[in-house]
Amino acid sequence: MSRTRAIYGCASRQLTADEIAFFRDVRPFGYILFGRNIESPDQVRALVDQLRLASGDENAVVLIDQEGGRVARLKPPYWRARPPAARFADLYAMHVEAGREAVYLNARLIAQDLLELGINVDCMPVLDVPVSGAHDIIGDRAYGHAPAPVIDLGRRVIEGLLDGGVLPVMKHIPGHGRALSDSHVALPTVTSTHAELSASDFCTFRSLRDCPMAMTAHVVYTAIDAHQPATTSSKVIEEIIRGEIGFDGLLMSDDLSMQALDGPMASRAARALTAGCDVLLHCNGDLNEMRAVAQEAKEFTGPSGRRAAQALAQLRRPRAIDVRHAQDRLRELMGVTA
Repeated sequence: MSRTRAIYGCASRQLTADEIAFFRDVRPFGYILFGRNIESPDQVRALVDQLRLASGDENAVVLIDQEGGRVARLKPPYWRARPPAARFADLYAMHVEAGREAVYLNARLIAQDLLELGINVDCMPVLDVPVSGAHDIIGDRAYGHAPAPVIDLGRRVIEGLLDGGVLPVMKHIPGHGRALSDSHVALPTVTSTHAELSASDFCTFRSLRDCPMAMTAHVVYTAIDAHQPATTSSKVIEEIIRGEIGFDGLLMSDDLSMQALDGPMASRAARALTAGCDVLLHCNGDLNEMRAVAQEAKEFTGPSGRRAAQALAQLRRPRAIDVRHAQDRLRELMGVTA
């Protein structure tokens, strides 16, 4: 695979000449969009086309965080607001089958929204299991407070996205639910035992390890590696993510520009790749930082190349859907918890 091992953001709603030149030179694996990049459907479609044209790769993936609730880059009036994960957890607690059907329909409808824009990867489901007293950065983004509902509902989300022609990314492997701080602004440290982590945090990812892609947690687990967060820890990636969890899909870092990581950007990128991440994620659109990441993000080779090809092979033609009927049925199901 001739693409380089990075996914980049961009600064605004259309590319600058410098961004076009950079993406043309580095040929990244893909791109990620944020609220700053979004104005209207026509504008987003034009930007997505511009991104793929810049790198000369019509198959480059385009990602977005479209979970629903407070993590949604596509918003009204052009796009329907979707419920947070906790709403589906509440429905599931009352009626298991209704919860399963609703969360599948929601994911399938999100996929439809994305495909109409040319976006083919959604960074969901969140498979973290929050514990009492944890920071609310996960909070209502979780599908429950125990592994069983998170696994069951997470499976339906994965199926809904794949049936809609969109690749899912499970996050934040191997678990962010015990973090006492927000990794966007500080490095969380989790002191639970390996046994505790294995029984709760790790098992959601282990049960859904066939998901095509996963995003790392910028979290230190002292029982595994007391010094490095999962993103830059070869011990966590090799022994836990690849070993105990058994995930053999494409492993992407969480955003390298988050405050949980330290050091120069090139160093962050090098440490994540050395630890075992297959592809780097850089989100903030800072071109100088992206140039630093690009110094380390060489072309895919070996196992990383195989995993990238393996993930892309799971993109498939969407199954037919009656959008109006699906939306009416979802509204009916969710009315139980309104």
